[in-house]
Amino acid sequence: MQDAFVTSFDAEAIAARIKRQLPVNGRVALHEPRFGDQEKANVLDCVESGWVSYLGGYVDQFEQRIAALAGVAEGIATVNGTAALRVALQGVGVTRNDEVLVPDFTFIATLNAVCHLGAVPHLIDSERLTLGLCPDALEARLEKIGRRGEVGTINIETGRHIKAVMPMHVFGHPARMDEINEVAARWRLVVIEDAAQAIGSSYKGRPAGSLGQVAAFSFNGNKIVTTGGGGAIVTDDAEIAARIRHSITQAKKPHQWAFVHDEIASNDRMPNLNAALGCGQLHRLDQILASKRRIYKNYVTCLDGINGIEVIVDPPECVGNHWLVSVLTPGPAERDALLQAAHDVDILARPAWATMHSMPMFADCPRGALTVATDLVDRLVCLPSSPFLDPEWRDE
Repeated sequence: MQDAFVTSFDAEAIAARIKRQLPVNGRVALHEPRFGDQEKANVLDCVESGWVSYLGGYVDQFEQRIAALAGVAEGIATVNGTAALRVALQGVGVTRNDEVLVPDFTFIATLNAVCHLGAVPHLIDSERLTLGLCPDALEARLEKIGRRGEVGTINIETGRHIKAVMPMHVFGHPARMDEINEVAARWRLVVIEDAAQAIGSSYKGRPAGSLGQVAAFSFNGNKIVTTGGGGAIVTDDAEIAARIRHSITQAKKPHQWAFVHDEIASNDRMPNLNAALGCGQLHRLDQILASKRRIYKNYVTCLDGINGIEVIVDPPECVGNHWLVSVLTPGPAERDALLQAAHDVDILARPAWATMHSMPMFADCPRGALTVATDLVDRLVCLPSSPFLDPEWRDE
């Protein structure tokens, strides 16, 4: 049966069908921003005011709006999403030689942020249902190598403290956060959401960013909302927020003129100029999300009934933002054939990231079995998902 399924896979026909349903001609990139009058007015206002660096009203406004979107009290804008992840980890107490449980199927920034602190990524498998970190695999791994002690959970194989777990919402699909939080509570772990791709997504009626102790967003140029380059940390914990705000401003103690710094820190603040752009983008976030939903539904209709293609849909009780519409093919040969056929007709589809354990710098990281993550990487293709690919999109 599987052989017949694979034989019927026609990459050229699939690419041609996708091309026909796209409302634009020529080269179609994976995900591009589109700017309107509000973004231009905000940036011009920022330039004319002279407040283009780390102080200014747009930073405050952006932080408040991101916190409100996440349904939490505190929002802290950062220079990029990787910095947001690193500072979030630092804010909850992750230090050198701690282990952080992370998905093997994720973007490399998740692991880089851990390593920037001198901590160690501990790789956990994903699940097909959500594409995110699998709570069952998490529990099984902790039962195998974890020991609850006075200071928390210790990895009996390495002797290191396991401090936190950092699930990532892949392509905007929320992970099973209730189950992950339950496992984390039993093992006394802090939960940090890598919500880099999940602005506007929700899980059981709760917005991404409100599902752990702290969360990090990205506003890179290819995200649903962009500040050009930027990120944000959100949390309901005022003490964590205060530590983070201090650490991203070179740990400078407030004073009218004196330069007094009380710890080694960094400058990870978002410039006002970037925040101005982001505030303009947030002005039409509802429009963008509505367009993303229609693009997703168009792909579902377009690919319905084609052998060998399975569109990734929202997990139960979740509403994804459909940042990137993605599909599963039968295997790596079919994945590569579809990627080639798509590029041949100027559709710049892409594969998922490589598994983290396959990269030389992470090859020796502690890990559980990673069969699902490997299978997803072998079969997944991301399709162009820019909001203006919605036939109903209207530029301002």
